[in-house]
Amino acid sequence: MSLFASVDDARDKLASTGYLVDSELATVVFLGDAMGKPVLLEGPAGTGKTELAKAVAAGTGATLIRLQCYEGLDEARALYEWNYRKQLLRIQAAQATTDGAWDEIHDDIFSEPFLLERPLLAAIRHEGPVVLLIDETDKADVEVEGLLLELLSDFQVTIPELGTIAASQRPFVVLTSNSTRELSEALKRRCLHAQVEYPDAARERAIVRSRVPEVTEVLAEQIVRAVRAMRALDLRKPPSVAETIDWARAVEALGHHDLTDAVAGQTLGVVLKNDMDKATVRDRLRLPAPSVS
Repeated sequence: MSLFASVDDARDKLASTGYLVDSELATVVFLGDAMGKPVLLEGPAGTGKTELAKAVAAGTGATLIRLQCYEGLDEARALYEWNYRKQLLRIQAAQATTDGAWDEIHDDIFSEPFLLERPLLAAIRHEGPVVLLIDETDKADVEVEGLLLELLSDFQVTIPELGTIAASQRPFVVLTSNSTRELSEALKRRCLHAQVEYPDAARERAIVRSRVPEVTEVLAEQIVRAVRAMRALDLRKPPSVAETIDWARAVEALGHHDLTDAVAGQTLGVVLKNDMDKATVRDRLRLPAPSVS
């Protein structure tokens, strides 16, 4: 069953969650669904790659299953593992009550009740629409890509004790990468690709107004202008789109309808999470230092 009827339908369903996309990204999302191909999103951190997968799930009513990648991630954490503690208890119980043959015990402990699903297997076996988010793929070791190649090629996995498990319905797969390392060409070939950058000023204002509708057009414009000025500086962690939204929500919560220098200085910790970055912004944008009283 398709999640989207057309490119316009994809754009509209994403917009219903507050996620606004241009026609190019809407087309990639639609084709990923229509062709059953994974969508690889690359770009700087904070540009909304992860949020796109969440928006697809929310806009279509699909279940979101997320695999967060990190250095040292292995098959047991990504795909499946056996519940060793439960298996040991089963063996001890069998030895205490019967003289059952090992072959019988083996077949029992390597069966469904002892299997622990991890995100990849859960997505394959899920009944109904599902969005599989493989987040920050570039942080995983190269060996994990080999596991993903089998999954993304055939949408099936092999468990030696249980056999091959194939997806009854292909999940909509989104892989994200902050480009900290180059992903393999074999993995990229299996995906549709989109480069996700920070939105332009008009789209970011529209995003803010969509997510925080109580914010005035004037305040949204002031906040977006300030954030874009910060991104132009040499900061360790430029503000993300999510932090732009948080800043608008924070200023509104304080009862302000104008982003004065005093208000910006007071709320800088909402949008910047590094002390050196805060010092740089205060100096370059001439914002007041925090009050000590």
